[in-house]
Order: sequence, then C-alpha cells, then structure tokens
Amino acid sequence: MMESEFSINTPINYDVVKKYIVESGLKNVGKASIREIRSIINNVEKETGDRYIRMEMGVPGLKTPSIAIEAEIEALRNGVSALYPEIGGLDDLKTEISRFIKNFTNIDISSRSCFPTVGSVNGSYIVFMVTGKMDPKKDTILFIDPGFPVHKQIVKMLGLKQDNFDVYEYRGDKLRDKLESHLAKGNVSTILYCNPNNPTWICFTEKELEIIGDLANKYDVVVAEDLAYFGMDFRRDISKPGEPPYQVSVANYTDNYVLLISSSKAFSYAGQRIGMLAISDKLFDSRHDNLLNYFSTNMFGYSVLYGVIYGTSAGISHSSQYGLLALLRAVNNGDYNYFNDVKEYAEKAGIMKKMFTDNGFYIVYDKDEDNPIADGFYFTVCYPGFTGEELIEELLYYGISAISLAITGSQREGIRACVSLVRRDQFPALEERLKIFRENHAL
Repeated sequence: MMESEFSINTPINYDVVKKYIVESGLKNVGKASIREIRSIINNVEKETGDRYIRMEMGVPGLKTPSIAIEAEIEALRNGVSALYPEIGGLDDLKTEISRFIKNFTNIDISSRSCFPTVGSVNGSYIVFMVTGKMDPKKDTILFIDPGFPVHKQIVKMLGLKQDNFDVYEYRGDKLRDKLESHLAKGNVSTILYCNPNNPTWICFTEKELEIIGDLANKYDVVVAEDLAYFGMDFRRDISKPGEPPYQVSVANYTDNYVLLISSSKAFSYAGQRIGMLAISDKLFDSRHDNLLNYFSTNMFGYSVLYGVIYGTSAGISHSSQYGLLALLRAVNNGDYNYFNDVKEYAEKAGIMKKMFTDNGFYIVYDKDEDNPIADGFYFTVCYPGFTGEELIEELLYYGISAISLAITGSQREGIRACVSLVRRDQFPALEERLKIFRENHAL
C-alpha cells in the first residue's frame, strides 16, 4: 500500500482495517480475489458498524421481474420439481431463446442449437471442453483481455493452455495485426471476449467484430462471444423486438461462433443460475474426428449436448427454465421492456464517474475507438501516483471497495468499480469519502 502521513485520518477506523488486512494473511491485498476482499470488508463492517461503498461484486442490484417469479412458482406447484428436466432444455424455452436472438441480434439460430445452461459460466465451460478437443494441435484458448478471471480458471481446470492480450492499445484497425499474430501460431481453438466488457465496459465496434470474424474464418477458430451484459451498451436502444438497432455480434461475420447469454444482469435472475448457450447451426453440424476420443460422436452439437451437458449437469433446474421462458416470451412479444429497468445502472454510473473524476481520479479505459465509453454496469478508474493494487488497499481505509485490474488480464493500472450494489442514498457518503481521499493525497 502507498501510505501517507494522513493515512490514520480516514473515514473507516484505520487500526481496524489494518488488523483485518494483516489477519487475512494476504501479501498483496491489491491482488486479492473478489471473495477475499469481501471477507475483509465484512469483518470491518461487523466490528465498526460502518458501511462500505461496495463496488467489488459484479452482481445485479435490481429485483427479479415478477413475471419470472410467478411462472417459477406455478411450475413448482404443478410438480416439475419431482421430474428430471430434458437435458437440452424445454422445447418452448429453446424456441424463445431462438426468437430472442433473432429479435435482438437479427441472427438466425434454430431452436435445436439453443440450450439453457447453469449460468453463462457453465456455458463457457461446456464450450471450452468441446472446442479444446476438436483438434489436438489446437489446445489453446485466446482471451481478448481484460476479462472475467473465472474463465481463465476454467481453462486451467480443463488442462488447456491459454493465451491473451490487453486490447487497449489495439482498437480499430490495429486489432487485425495483433490478433493475427496470435492466431498464426496455429494452436488456438477458441477466442473469447466479453461485449460489453467486464471489467472495462468497452464495447467492440462493427469494424472490430468484422476483423475478429474474418480471422476466425481464415484460421478456423471458434469465437465464444460472451454477452453477459446483453443490450446494455445504453448508447443504442435495442429494446424493440425485431427492429433495428440490434445488439452487435461477431455472428454477422462468421459461422464459427457460439453466443453465451446471461440472465443474471439483464433479467436480474442471478440466483437461479440459468443462462443461455446458442451455437451457430453450421458449427453445430460440423464434424471433428478428434472428438471421438472423448465423446460418442464427432459432431460438435451432439458432443455439447450428450457429452458435456449430460455429463456435467444432466439438465438445468426445471423450475427456473419456466421462469426464464416466461421472461423471454414477454420480452419477445413486446410485453416487457427489460432495458427500461437496467438503464438504472447507466444512470448511476454517470453520476459516480463524475464524483471520481471531480476528485482527481481518471478513467482508465475511456474510449471505444474515437467515441467516449458508455455508462453502464462497470467503469475503471485510477489515481495519479498509485498502482491499481495500491489503490485497492488504500481505498479500504476510506470505506470504498473494488477489484484491481491486475487480476483481469489488463496491462494498465487501475481498479474496476461496479455500480450495481451502490444505492443512490449512498452517493453523499461516496462523494464525501472521495473528497477526503483527495485531501489526503493531494496531487
């Protein structure tokens, strides 16, 4: 931590915070995981009674729409909890996933290629397990970073190799040469990125997605497009089903793709652990003889379904499928506009970012090519004279929590702030704590 002579004059009792940092045994709090930081904060809050501005957890802060809750309750009352679900998902749900993708991306994927998963994380596990075994020469997953650390953990668990690069310096046309330099090695089976991005909230442009799609075609690589924050680039209103503008997608430029769609953020349905996996029909039908060493078929889609889904979860929670089904049907029919609810994140981000920049902080990932970054679920900041890791630890004494960009594959100094759990009635406290921070660390 970069300490100053003012460190003990902090909004949260300095000695208590220091005690729990020491007790944690962490050599570097700035490199701590989200859960480790959360543990320190919970202990400090319990002892002091002071509440933190919690920006470390990327979890939804809105209530689940009643549409899903009522549908799930009805399904339980009808006895679905006593029955195994079909491993590929309810037929009606698969149909609504297909409709949702068509309505909001304008991409055609048949219902047979759409599956519910145990959250979007399970979807990525399923994809890596199959794409990593299609070709024995292609044993590497390439991450366009920064990204979600758990994806890298999954690759490690599966015994696959990984490669990565921070995209900040390679936006627009520069992306082509950088990406091709990695793909030309011939060892990459899969490219994964998140759009909008966790942790930076950058959003790839059509030009960049076309570059990714072109190179995926050239090198026969699968693109796993993580749409965990579907439609939440609030600079574009994609809320009208079947009408442009649409969620941008690499699927417009290649058939070698899978889409990972979460219900946690856009639908505030995180607790039921249900997401969506959609595979291009061409990729679903593709055949790879090396898959026979692991599964009963060489067909990609059937290896996903009867190999990995069956072998890992044997189907997704029956009642939650009915909840998601009701939500998607309402959205597809135009009866429920979920974008109106989640715009709250963008509004809060705009206010919070200004509080930080007014007090000497600066936005780390600030543009999409030449355009200012959108307001959304996350933003990234740093403070002059601090590394991201130092800033994480120092802010704990000011009652503000976040995570370091260092654990996300970023090559830049800074922290990720999530707006979802910060209540509007906490804004005065956040502003006051940032002012004290600036006074104690004068530029």
